[in-house]
Amino acid sequence: MRKILSIILCTLISLNCLIAQKPSDPLAHTYSIVARDPDTGEIGVAVQSHWFSVGTAVSWAEAGVGAVATQSFTNVSFGPKGLSLMKSGLNPQKALDILLANDEGKDYRQVALINEKGEVATHTGEKCIDFASHLNGENFSVQANMMLNNTVVSAMEKAWKINEGVPLAKRMLIVLEAAQNQGGDIRGKQSAALLVVAPKSSDAPWEDRLVDLRVDDHENPLQELGRLLDVHEAYQYMNKGDVHVEKGEMKEAMQAYNSAMKIFPDNLEMQYWTAITLANDDKIEQAVHMLQSIYTKDSNWRELTKRLPKVGLLSVNESELSLLLK
Repeated sequence: MRKILSIILCTLISLNCLIAQKPSDPLAHTYSIVARDPDTGEIGVAVQSHWFSVGTAVSWAEAGVGAVATQSFTNVSFGPKGLSLMKSGLNPQKALDILLANDEGKDYRQVALINEKGEVATHTGEKCIDFASHLNGENFSVQANMMLNNTVVSAMEKAWKINEGVPLAKRMLIVLEAAQNQGGDIRGKQSAALLVVAPKSSDAPWEDRLVDLRVDDHENPLQELGRLLDVHEAYQYMNKGDVHVEKGEMKEAMQAYNSAMKIFPDNLEMQYWTAITLANDDKIEQAVHMLQSIYTKDSNWRELTKRLPKVGLLSVNESELSLLLK
């Protein structure tokens, strides 16, 4: 018995040495997709796992370069290194070959790369925990390990192909949902992430990340990720409306704000700024009607209204202001 235990102990020690996991490297057994929208050129990566904050380790992307998903016994460095190699001009396969060349734990890794042209390369190590596999093609790669069923990856591929024309962020979320519907991670679900970048880099890198959402710990991470994606879309309309307001384009601002409210009709923030825009456009009666409802639910919005004229965000006379504060 002691001999058997000794052999097991030596095997475990050898395994730990082989995969060379640092304490900070997560064991992100998971399923993911890297993809490019052929219509817009947007590039993205999406992932779900039974692991805390999976998006901080697995998903990487850079505008005008590509995306990387690094998972299983995760070598987190594959994310930034993979992007750097592709940025230098290497195609995904050559970049992947370099990443794996000196990696003693490559048999335990799963990694996928896609570049700005939609070229892909994927590796599933032979010692990734079953069920583990990948499928890829032009503009996409889906990969999974430690899955409950061996049907997960094929369901992801099908979901990608039959949803052509759907915006990239939503399309990738649908792919993740298809995986979960097949059983997903054998351990369950905990976190998810969605990252989409622009097709080309710009002089304003803070604008190059088009969608950057994470659910770090949740009983239904994909459901929550979908809700956050809707919130993101609504606030994108709000941001557009704000830009129109700055330019004095009230008609266009109202169109943007109305689009936001259609997504989240009960959101007081969206209702409030729509009402303020109406007031600035001399539609005082409509603004008053909306503000009265908002004040009833939260009187702090009335106090905010008092402060707006000072900074030029509400351009009304004293009598109109009194009506708005009614």
